[in-house]
Amino acid sequence: MLRYGWILLVLIVVGVLIATGTTKAQDAAGTPVTFSKDVLPILQKNCQTCHRPGQIAPMSLLTYEQARPWARAMKLRVIAREMPPWFADPQHGSFANDRSLEQTDIDTITKWVDAGAPEGDPKDAPPPVEWAADGWQLTPDVIVRGPEFRVPARPPKNVIEWATAIIPSGFTKDTWITSLEIKPSDLTVTHHICATFVPHRDNVKYYEWNWNESPRDEEGVATDAGATPFGAASGVDAQAVGAASGIGGGISCYVPGVQADDFRKVNAARLIPANTDIQFAVHYTPIGQEVIDRPLIGFTVADKPAEMQWVSYAISGASSDFAIPPQDPNYKSPPADAEFTTDVWLVQMMPHMHLRGKDMTYHLIYPDGRDEIILNVPKYDFNWQLVYNPMKPIFAPKGTRLHVDAHFNNSSANKFNPDPNRTVYRGRMTWEEMMSPFFSIITDTKTDPKTILKLRGQTRIDNGA
Repeated sequence: MLRYGWILLVLIVVGVLIATGTTKAQDAAGTPVTFSKDVLPILQKNCQTCHRPGQIAPMSLLTYEQARPWARAMKLRVIAREMPPWFADPQHGSFANDRSLEQTDIDTITKWVDAGAPEGDPKDAPPPVEWAADGWQLTPDVIVRGPEFRVPARPPKNVIEWATAIIPSGFTKDTWITSLEIKPSDLTVTHHICATFVPHRDNVKYYEWNWNESPRDEEGVATDAGATPFGAASGVDAQAVGAASGIGGGISCYVPGVQADDFRKVNAARLIPANTDIQFAVHYTPIGQEVIDRPLIGFTVADKPAEMQWVSYAISGASSDFAIPPQDPNYKSPPADAEFTTDVWLVQMMPHMHLRGKDMTYHLIYPDGRDEIILNVPKYDFNWQLVYNPMKPIFAPKGTRLHVDAHFNNSSANKFNPDPNRTVYRGRMTWEEMMSPFFSIITDTKTDPKTILKLRGQTRIDNGA
């Protein structure tokens, strides 16, 4: 009888535990998902970088009042994984700046919308994120005003050629910069703004725009595939690479969706020699009304020399052989291929193509022949020029090659295609094409940036976006 009593007691205890667990599960299931407690933390982590005043997104999502009218649209976009934009294939690498949502976050937003998008108790909300003032992504120590550019409403053939101008940097002594951000004043017309540091010339004319007119047909398309070279010719040596990339660590660009360059995250910096000038290279798109853009460039500076230097490059596989046939849905570009002449660490990649861009894949081919895919973007989107920062810097020993492949869709199935019935050549306008894998490396400060990269085959330096 005693034995049966113990069995009965165990059954009672188990029954109580099951009942208690069931009740708790029911309570958890019945707890409403609210904006303040559940949704706002997701927006702060993944969305507010763009969805706030002064940034590229069309609406702000800082508060409940701002987010509530967009609740249903938010649900649809996150379920489709269209927002936040993130295009890296997760099978090849993990990235420190990955803003894509976990499935649990998507489920939370869906439940919130399905429940009527309640605000909940404002006391449950996390503190607001302290964003930099005036639309900056970073809080700069130094701000340099760029040259003003007047974008005409309707230029001839609707084309505004790339233009360049030189301005003084304002650095009167050698300075290590630890971050850099280019900030246009009008995002609606800005295709890109790139900046490089260049040696000062005594006869330089500051704030004066210069450009070359390309021969174009009635529709504004370049009629000479070689009329818009992107920089040094093929087969150049490392010295030409360094010259084309400027001094102080190469090129930095603003393009839609890009994040500011913050070298501090990898304990690096860029050395800007005293009295260096800044060259701006810009490309604007007319929108039917005159607009004046007044760009700024902001820096944070170090109080001591860095242990590692950050160097950025843009190379191009769009050689003179680059020509996308009409209605070709999967044209493979000539590759971009370069060899590192010293030990480096890859810290950033940014694929860049135009409206027909389809995919881009970055390979590291090591001296022992091993081929590693370090970034695969299988569905490229021209509207979001994202940078991809590996979770940890990727070591590439001396002799390693960076090999980049890309495909383009020039068929009628591409809804962004301006004209699928013509051959598309390399060019600077969005209705032409580029194949430009941007990337950044860090290496020791004793290495001359001009000697780091050796171009292979038809690969060339690309001087802009």
